[in-house]
Amino acid sequence: MLKIALPDGSERHYNAPVTAAQIAADIGSGLAKAAIAAVVNGENWDINRVINVDSEIRLITFKDDYSLELIRHDCAHILAEAVLELFPETQVTIGPAIETGFYYDFYRKSPFSTDDLATIEQRMHEIVDRDEEITRGEWSREEAIRFYKDRNEPFKIELVDAIPEKETVSYYQQGKFIDLCRGPHMVSTKKVGHAFKLMKVAGAYWRGDSNNPMLQRIYGTAFASQADLQAYLNMLEEAEKRDHRKLGKALNLFHMQEEATGSIFWHPNGWTLFREIENYIRRRLATENYKEVKTPQMIDRSLWEASGHWEKFGENMFTANTQEDKTLALKPMNCPGHVQIYRQGVKSYRDLPLRMSEFGSCHRNEPSGALHGIMRVRAFTQDDAHIFCTEEQINSESVAFCNLLKDIYKDFGFSNIRVKFSDRPEVRAGDDATWDKAEQALTSATQAAGIETSSNPGEGAFYGPKLEFVLTDAIGRDWQCGTLQVDFILPERLDAEYVDEDGLRKRPVMLHRAILGSLERWIGILIEQYSGKMPAWLSPVQVVIAPITETTNNYAKFIYQLLEDSGLRVDIDLRNEKIGYKIREHSTSKVPFILAVGAREEEAKTVALRQLGSQNQEVMTLDKVSSFLQSQCMPPDLLNNIK
Repeated sequence: MLKIALPDGSERHYNAPVTAAQIAADIGSGLAKAAIAAVVNGENWDINRVINVDSEIRLITFKDDYSLELIRHDCAHILAEAVLELFPETQVTIGPAIETGFYYDFYRKSPFSTDDLATIEQRMHEIVDRDEEITRGEWSREEAIRFYKDRNEPFKIELVDAIPEKETVSYYQQGKFIDLCRGPHMVSTKKVGHAFKLMKVAGAYWRGDSNNPMLQRIYGTAFASQADLQAYLNMLEEAEKRDHRKLGKALNLFHMQEEATGSIFWHPNGWTLFREIENYIRRRLATENYKEVKTPQMIDRSLWEASGHWEKFGENMFTANTQEDKTLALKPMNCPGHVQIYRQGVKSYRDLPLRMSEFGSCHRNEPSGALHGIMRVRAFTQDDAHIFCTEEQINSESVAFCNLLKDIYKDFGFSNIRVKFSDRPEVRAGDDATWDKAEQALTSATQAAGIETSSNPGEGAFYGPKLEFVLTDAIGRDWQCGTLQVDFILPERLDAEYVDEDGLRKRPVMLHRAILGSLERWIGILIEQYSGKMPAWLSPVQVVIAPITETTNNYAKFIYQLLEDSGLRVDIDLRNEKIGYKIREHSTSKVPFILAVGAREEEAKTVALRQLGSQNQEVMTLDKVSSFLQSQCMPPDLLNNIK
């Protein structure tokens, strides 16, 4: 008798092997129509795959988040089928679902054109309308290799060879198209619907190795409904307008050039923004009793080997050899350096928790193809900190950090935050017992902080599990910025100790934490969040004074000095231009406040104030405008202190 356990705690029994489709039909006709796949004993299965052992199952419908991955995976196969029908000389490789849609990599001598994409997309719609049944089959390894040899598909043969010996070699067929695939898939091409679009074609090396052949990668996106697809395309259009690279140039914030690939040339306006953020974070950390430090840029490889970073990240480190035949590495992170400061002098349990922060300048040799404006660079600054504490202090320190992070995000205008729990990766340091303890500690900390998390399996750091804080911006995009990691391993590897109340030597726990992550990336996010129109406290220039005629230049200079002395970032426009031109230009430059002054304002000792985004202006006295601008432009932490 086959026993099937359902999520509601009920059980169903069968005298013979059964499929999830049959189980759905037994439960009800509505569910039978809605079910598209199943989770069987924790694995995603096709709805028609036979279950022949006692199992726990959960049925998947289009209401489940996972259904979108199914749609996109099916679309990747439909894309490959369409390409082979239209361009039969093409060789197929791999085609997964990804976060933004799907892609498939092809090997073909002639490049795909924009017109080709339109033709391929039209054929995909036809394949959907054919309602081709999608079926799963299994091969022996020899059968799979023979199949692809007969079709001259060397890339697929390489994939078959890479499948572990104990793993089943499965394939999926729809129409005449057969693809090596683990699955799962829906029952037919019609289930995909028509809410998909091919986006672009790009180059990609086979298996990500520049020594391998260059492939053509066709990207697409797909959704459950046409409305969702259109909303996504609208978001992309809006994102194009907000592109930080374009706005960064237009607002004279920064530039990048080939002679310093992956590094940023900050212009005065951009560096003002950078320093304002840095100073804000510095003040917030000081109130939480963090001690700021600075560690060396270059450290001998022996320390990186001891910490385990050399084995994990060595190929991404920039190195230099000294005259003494030593190999130094530009630091890609700050953790080992902070442990070295901690180890200076004997630490007592009374010294803990010790919160150590650094605006660490780090370097990572990212592949050139992965670089993206200031969002993904090779030289960056982390708002990094490490908390050395006892095991008993993990909960309280985690709660304090989570509250600080949420408060800081709120000050920058982000309130929609999700948290992912990333557990042990496949390649990691430490034994399972240590990881069990770390994961339990982090789980307990999230419960103490009242945080709901979603699972992010296998994405922890190599030395400990972590929380990933994901914020949503003004146009619905997600950005992973902050992290909190529980680490029992690095203090052991680098011999960090403290003396407990009984005089015994113990290892501290190391909490790795960041709020913004990379300051460069954070600035890119802010630029796109606000379309360059920064909150007044962050604006590089907060106020511009624009005299209407040259006769009021001296009055404008007087106001300039008054406001600058009050701590505002002020500029003055003394050019012999019409006031309308000045206002338009400074509005385009996203200056929050423009003060127009003419003979009438000089006589009355007033200004005409115009706020960015408003067509109206308000006449204010000098005392009132100074007080108003200071309150509007004050960083939120300082403003809250006044309140």
